[in-house]
Amino acid sequence: MFKSLRADIQATIARDPAARGWVEVVLCYPGFQALLFYGLARRLWRWRLRLLGRWVSTWGRWFTGIEIHPGAVIGHRFFIDHGMGVVIGETAEIGDGVTLYHGVTLGGVAPSVDSDNQRNQKRHPTLEDDVIVGSGAQILGPITVGKGARVGANAVVTKDVPPGVTVVGIPAKVVTPRLQPAEELPREPRFAAYGMPDGEIPDPVARALESLRGEVERLTARLAELEAKEEEAEKPLPRVQGL
Repeated sequence: MFKSLRADIQATIARDPAARGWVEVVLCYPGFQALLFYGLARRLWRWRLRLLGRWVSTWGRWFTGIEIHPGAVIGHRFFIDHGMGVVIGETAEIGDGVTLYHGVTLGGVAPSVDSDNQRNQKRHPTLEDDVIVGSGAQILGPITVGKGARVGANAVVTKDVPPGVTVVGIPAKVVTPRLQPAEELPREPRFAAYGMPDGEIPDPVARALESLRGEVERLTARLAELEAKEEEAEKPLPRVQGL
């Protein structure tokens, strides 16, 4: 347990330039403090002391503003930056090296009424290793966000996200494609704050409007060409002298 906490402290220092040392992380970072509550609540949950585990996690929410259900599975080097308003549901699964910002929800959907065991049904998302989720993003349902993917701020994700891409918008759409196969993605990709891609972000709505404008201009030019041909055809034929 202490080895895991040490890794979480090191991950915080590595990803947040404002962190000046482990003492500051322990005393001043609610994301790390929420993991302390989660660690205890998770142990109680696995020992089948479910009510006591939920009680500890509730105290953690009051103290840090971060709600982590003790049934969630969280990997190593997990970092919650700022943290206020983060919600992680019961059947959520989080891999190693994942980063969440404030206001993120890993939410569930209603279980299927046809299921014989609705309570144990997977309802929350799975985040694979090295995923970054920007502030205010909502990831909903039993979907998978692939390794190294980035979810931009305020995005709403309801479908699987391929490894290594960046998605933004409502609903979330890919704006930065994966440049290499998933198996070739680096184990520790370069950190991108708030899950945003480097350089200018292509706006999918603006891109669609630009494509539509180009199509309208092409059709307008074609229409003008047809009208010119029609006017040419309607001109009277020149009179031939002597006829």
